[in-house]
Amino acid sequence: MTSATTMNTALPAEHRERLMQLAREVSFEAGTRLFEEGRRADRFWIVRTGTVALDLHVPGRRPAVIESLGHGELVGWSWHFPPYHWHLGAEAMSPVRAWEFDAEAVRAICAEHPEFGRAIAVWVGRVVAQRLHASRIRLLDLYAPYGSGDLT
Repeated sequence: MTSATTMNTALPAEHRERLMQLAREVSFEAGTRLFEEGRRADRFWIVRTGTVALDLHVPGRRPAVIESLGHGELVGWSWHFPPYHWHLGAEAMSPVRAWEFDAEAVRAICAEHPEFGRAIAVWVGRVVAQRLHASRIRLLDLYAPYGSGDLT
């Protein structure tokens, strides 16, 4: 998937290189929960292969899948904003290979290198805006009366 929220599109080469110096390769089997809403957000991932579903807790119902993320997509943005708690949940829908990043280490480099920090903040901000839009559309699809989700 190519979008404004993939790392390769959102970050200039020098910032990608600096970020990737902190990367650690990880893998998840299908069905593995990466994180749960409300828990501490201390890391994030960039998907290399596979699919991760973001979901939202809905009382009395199964979690609503908000969006599916694939190659190059950022999994997790809550690590960037205090109080550093997940706003959604995430589950590997297929075997996933990803790069994992320690949130505290990335935030420290953002503070130390303002240009890098701004690039990360703009990237994460775009991701938040896109996820908010996707959440709205999905929840309207699931729960609103027909025709109430017109975005024009």
